[in-house]
Amino acid sequence: MSVTLTTQEKATVRTAAYGAVSLLAAAGGATGKPHKIATTGSIALSSATGVVGHVLAEKSGRIALSGSSVAELADQVLPALTAAMSLLGRHDPVEAENFRNTIAVAIDTAQLYQTRPNPTMVDMTRKITGALAGA
Repeated sequence: MSVTLTTQEKATVRTAAYGAVSLLAAAGGATGKPHKIATTGSIALSSATGVVGHVLAEKSGRIALSGSSVAELADQVLPALTAAMSLLGRHDPVEAENFRNTIAVAIDTAQLYQTRPNPTMVDMTRKITGALAGA
């Protein structure tokens, strides 16, 4: 199946993916290494293949995340994750699963840089996973 996403759909997928990494970095900042979390999470996103991989590889100024708290980021990222899963599922369920797996890899790499258990990071991981499953 050939999947063609609109510019807006691509922006949603990018915002969701890079937003999830940003959210994990913000949540892990208190007890981890937020820069390392963000860097390795972004590298994990580059491991995506298929349509998702091509979309995430494109450079875009359309990733509009703002906020100075974990809560403000979560208010933007969690709906974007659900929307990305929904739109990818409508186009091709295999690509939706590819996206879910790519985010799971980013979560796993982010957790490598926790120096001690962080309840905020655990909660954000649960919420990200829930948003991916909720679509």
